Amino acid sequence: MSLENAMTVSISRFPVPESILDLPDDIREAILAVQEKAGFVPNVFLMLAHRPGEFRAFFAYHDALMERESDTLTKAEKEMIVVATSARNRCLYCVVAHGALVRIYSKNPLLADQVAINHRTAPIDERHRVMLDFALYCGLEVGELTDEWQARLIEVGFTQDDIWDIGAIAAFFGLSNRLVTLTGTPPNEEFYLMGRVPRETPTSESRQFSSSISTGSNWLT
Repeated sequence: MSLENAMTVSISRFPVPESILDLPDDIREAILAVQEKAGFVPNVFLMLAHRPGEFRAFFAYHDALMERESDTLTKAEKEMIVVATSARNRCLYCVVAHGALVRIYSKNPLLADQVAINHRTAPIDERHRVMLDFALYCGLEVGELTDEWQARLIEVGFTQDDIWDIGAIAAFFGLSNRLVTLTGTPPNEEFYLMGRVPRETPTSESRQFSSSISTGSNWLT
C-alpha cells in the first residue's frame, strides 16, 4: 500500500495511531519488523495498535499457536483451518490474508479458494477433510472432543497434541474474525495476489512508504 493510500483508506471504525512515534517501543518494533519482512504492514496490526495490552496478548497467542512446531500439523494445514473457519464466519480479512499463506505454504495457487468455498468438494485428501470437519465443529458448533471425534482424527494420523492445535486455531481465529468484523478492517490489497503471481521487486513508491513509516510520518489515519 502506498503512503498516499495509507493516509486515505480507513482501516478501522475505532482510533488508529496517527504516527508510529505514538506507539510503545515494543509495538513499534513489532510493526516495523513485519513491514520489513512482508513489504507492507498488515492492517490488523494497526487496528489493534491503539490497545497495546490486547495487541501484545493477541500476537503472543497467535505466535505461540501458529509458529510452534506441531507433532504432524504443517503450516499449510494450520492456514487451511483458518481459511475454512473464517469463510464460514464471513470474515473477508482472514480469508484473504490467510488464503495467501495457504497458497505460499502449500505451493498450490488454487487450494485456498477451494477450501474457502467448500472443503467437502475441494480436491483434498481424507486427512484434510477430517481436519476441516473437526475445525468447523469446534469453531461453529459445540466443539466437544468426543471419543468418536478423537478416533476419527487419530485414524488419519493426528496426535492428541495436534487435536488441541486444530481446536485452538479454530477458537482463536473465531476471536480474530469477530474483531476485524467489528472494526470493519479490510484486508490489504497486497494479500490478494500473494502466492498467485511472482513477487515483484519493491518499487520506489513502496520504498518511500518504508522510509516514511520508519521516520514516524503520519500513516493510516
